[in-house]
Amino acid sequence: MAIIPAVSARPAKDPVVFMTGGPGGDAIGDIPFLIDSGLNRNRDLIVMAQRGTLHAEPNLACPEVDRFYADAVGLRYDAPSTGRLLVRATKECRHRLTRVTARGVELSAYNTTENAADFADLRRTLGIERWNVYGYSYGTDLALTYLRRHPRGVRSVAIDSVVPPQIVSLPWTWDSAGEGIRTIFAACAAQPRCKKRYPNLPRVLTEQVRRLEARPLTVMARPPAGGALVKVVLDGGALVNLLVANAVPAVDVPAALDELARGNPTRFARARAAGATPVVGEFAHGLTQSVACSEWVPGYTRADLLRAGRRAFPGFPDTVLAQAPQLPFEYDVCRAWSVPDRTAVQRVTTVSAVPALVLSGTFDAKTGARWGAYAARTLSRSTVVRIPGIGHWVVPQSPCAQNVLGSFLARPTSPDTRCVSGLSPKPFTITPTPETA
Repeated sequence: MAIIPAVSARPAKDPVVFMTGGPGGDAIGDIPFLIDSGLNRNRDLIVMAQRGTLHAEPNLACPEVDRFYADAVGLRYDAPSTGRLLVRATKECRHRLTRVTARGVELSAYNTTENAADFADLRRTLGIERWNVYGYSYGTDLALTYLRRHPRGVRSVAIDSVVPPQIVSLPWTWDSAGEGIRTIFAACAAQPRCKKRYPNLPRVLTEQVRRLEARPLTVMARPPAGGALVKVVLDGGALVNLLVANAVPAVDVPAALDELARGNPTRFARARAAGATPVVGEFAHGLTQSVACSEWVPGYTRADLLRAGRRAFPGFPDTVLAQAPQLPFEYDVCRAWSVPDRTAVQRVTTVSAVPALVLSGTFDAKTGARWGAYAARTLSRSTVVRIPGIGHWVVPQSPCAQNVLGSFLARPTSPDTRCVSGLSPKPFTITPTPETA
């Protein structure tokens, strides 16, 4: 746990506590982004490593899974053989961690309910009467759970890139992916130069996903950070997941798709190559699976997931749509992880009158922007803000969102949102046509 003092010489008495995403992210590693975003400008900032993550004991890191993902850049994304390797790595991690559970730690105890209770204990331990909660991505699921179960002492809640606990599931990931990608294409169509240069992006994407799924490309690519060339395989599933992960900046997506269609996969290949050099042991995949397998996966079948994929992208092959974005082979992984179903206590709507700020980026393909407004329906004193042209985790990317959050912390019931009305997505990258190049 870290406390970053306020910059102000006369800080407010109610600090901000941060809840990071993942699940499994390193909250301590997020501190530079939070400071740069002004979270400690007028208040102390409290950052705690969530249970099971880096800097916590035990740490549910899975180096076995990290190594799998490094190797997977050279494999078909959604091939059954790739899934078997992921399940094997997951089993190896679970077996190793289970040796820890013999000393009294249970993987099933790593869930959002217990995570929220840890933050309630932290407030009492620090003797803080009231504080403000800020969470992003999975941290919004956690923040809403915390608000529902431990409302005492909460002055305000800001949620950024929203994961409503009552709705999050594997099928939900396809809804978010479809919304985010379609919004990027619509923004291109709203810019005359982009529309003229790249007039049929939805069709191009569908054609390229189908082409790569039928005949994957194997190329050598240099990771964006430099280093040796890496063998990468681009199939339809890899392409879709690079878009969902914003691995290619949104402003470059139309150009990257056009280049791919013309035989140049460089932008996507380099983005895929970035996965070949992960920081082993930093991300807590064990917390990811303990939360996802107990709270997100139960109650929906593989057929439900496939139907959701077909609704979002009706022209994509079923082999792509059978895997949830960012969570491939999750049904098989969860069978190996084996934690009990907790949806009865976790898949619950948060109803609250605590002032809330709900931030979403219109280009977010992980947590679609419409889910912010959905969560706000039962937060009676909420302000909903959509930042055009921004993807996942809005505040560090948007000075306007930083100003809105700062004004919300100062006046939770009447934040200043005027900067939003003047925003529009940045101009998209326009490359010369082959005829004029």
